[in-house]
Amino acid sequence: MIERIRLESLRDKVMSAESAAEFIQDGMIVGASGFTKAGDSKAVLPALAEKAKREPFKITLITGASLGHDTDGKLAEAGVLSKRMPFQVDRTLRNKINSGEVLFIDQHLSESAELLHQQLRPDVAVIEVAYIDRDGSIVPTTSVGNSVAFASLASKVILEINTAVPESVYGIHDIYQAENYPHRNVIPIVAPWNKIGRKTIALDPAKVVGIVFTNIQDSPADIAEPDEKTSAIAKHILEFFEQEVRIGNLTDRLLPIQAGIGKVANAVLMGFKDSNFYDLTMFSEVLQDSTFDLIDSGTLSFASASSVTVSKACYDRVFGNLQRYRDKFVLRPQNISNTPGLIRRLGVIAINTAIEFDIYGNVNSTHLGGTKIMNGIGGSGDFARNAYLSIFVTQAAAKGNLISHVLPMVSHTDHTEHDVDILVTDVGLADLRGLAPRERAQKIIDHCAHPDYRPELQSYFDRACERGGHTPHLLEEAFSWHLRFQQSGSMKKKEVE
Repeated sequence: MIERIRLESLRDKVMSAESAAEFIQDGMIVGASGFTKAGDSKAVLPALAEKAKREPFKITLITGASLGHDTDGKLAEAGVLSKRMPFQVDRTLRNKINSGEVLFIDQHLSESAELLHQQLRPDVAVIEVAYIDRDGSIVPTTSVGNSVAFASLASKVILEINTAVPESVYGIHDIYQAENYPHRNVIPIVAPWNKIGRKTIALDPAKVVGIVFTNIQDSPADIAEPDEKTSAIAKHILEFFEQEVRIGNLTDRLLPIQAGIGKVANAVLMGFKDSNFYDLTMFSEVLQDSTFDLIDSGTLSFASASSVTVSKACYDRVFGNLQRYRDKFVLRPQNISNTPGLIRRLGVIAINTAIEFDIYGNVNSTHLGGTKIMNGIGGSGDFARNAYLSIFVTQAAAKGNLISHVLPMVSHTDHTEHDVDILVTDVGLADLRGLAPRERAQKIIDHCAHPDYRPELQSYFDRACERGGHTPHLLEEAFSWHLRFQQSGSMKKKEVE
């Protein structure tokens, strides 16, 4: 306790998770640490779900991003959640959101801290830390997320000290608290490795109402090996980068890279390992296994993000040997890692995943069939709108090719055609820069559409062009593929006998 609670006046605040959960009451706004399974509450929030089984109540829960250990699912199943923001990946919670039982605010991750300042100030914050320093400030664990805003704005704070995280994490965080809008100064980061803040999160010790000890690692990331489709997507992107180097638009060091989470991102990043690119950097949200594999190979020299979400083997490798990686990465608040001005200033190359895109380059990254949320927009919009290169990837077709991910019109738009530079599927890559809508459509049909769907897409586009318009469409047919899938389980047009 002495090593982990260095401010003596707080040592009498230690209690059980069940006792700490009693500070959270019906109708409260609760801010909790956690960003893509990393650095989340592992004791108090699960205790809250158990409390709700005995004493029904509801809260608004705000985090950095998704939680691990099925916590979102436990809370949703217990009926605790009235409203949730800004991101989730849990199946149970997703079903509750889509049924209307839980309200969900799907928000750009860079802007959630601003909403906290303006409207949704938390009553209670639950923050995982490695230890409490002598001045009462706190050392985060494997993520920062919105914890800086929670610590600043919450009336009461519950701290979870996770002894599974070594105290040597001190120094891997760069805690910079930007001024509130509209009086924000320039954030003085001009390279991913610039550190401009302090190593701990400032916290008024008088706010601390409870301290809970845990010894639980983060939920491990699910790392899928590259398959035929993800490998093809990675190959198309690397060939594109090589071409950009040949014509002088980029160098072999490229520009800072941002990659979303999942197997496509991992496949793309791992493709750099055997390439001619070197001394690469990242300015991203989440660091995955591939990040540390590239560091180990000498390909990646530095990575900046808001969390580390890795497999158990990689977790043990990194946090069991932090001295080896300490000068290779940094974790920041998400309203710094995702801030639009820095993304634009650094010239980030953004690679994110789409659920579907249409022939003009509009991207749907959040909703199935136009109405049902999958996970959320996350930080993809922060990066797409401001990146030097905005790249979206998806497989051309799925479910035995019964679903086309290239469509006449997307069923929900998260990223308009104006914010999309490059589209990539396993079939090919479409560089849309400098192209008018009709040119974009033809390139997407030719280079990205699955062969089973290309003739019908071409027919749709040709007939739409005959009707005219800057962005030609047949509105009576625009969503026919989605309707066809709802009715028959396939987007393929039945042959007329």
